Amino acid sequence: MSRNDLEKQDMERGEEMKSIEAASHCAAQQIRDMLSSDDVASLTHLQMLILGRLQDSNAVLSHFNEFSERSFAAVANDFSRNTRLLKSMKADLDHIFRRIRGLKNRLAAQYPEAFKESVVGQIADQRPDLEDEKGWKQ
Repeated sequence: MSRNDLEKQDMERGEEMKSIEAASHCAAQQIRDMLSSDDVASLTHLQMLILGRLQDSNAVLSHFNEFSERSFAAVANDFSRNTRLLKSMKADLDHIFRRIRGLKNRLAAQYPEAFKESVVGQIADQRPDLEDEKGWKQ
């Protein structure tokens, strides 16, 4: 492109920008004419009130998050240790109940008159199943 063409494009862009600027000033003036200054002041005041409330809420939530983080850090080790302990206790109890069930079955086989079939079925396992939805075996 020649230098004259570039200058011509620059002038056209400048004129286009001036017409856009004039149109935006015209639109802004029409909007200003439609609104009263009292309404604008009232909206500004309400926006400032809402901004203040949002900033207060943000500060409260930030403090709560910090408190929660500190509290969680304080109990996380105890919680994980107790969880491991409970899992270990559950495994031990499951083992104990399996052994007891085996002993009952062996005694029932060895002394059938002492363990009638109906009684063995009723007392076989009445402990709660903690992994069941209802919490108890039916």
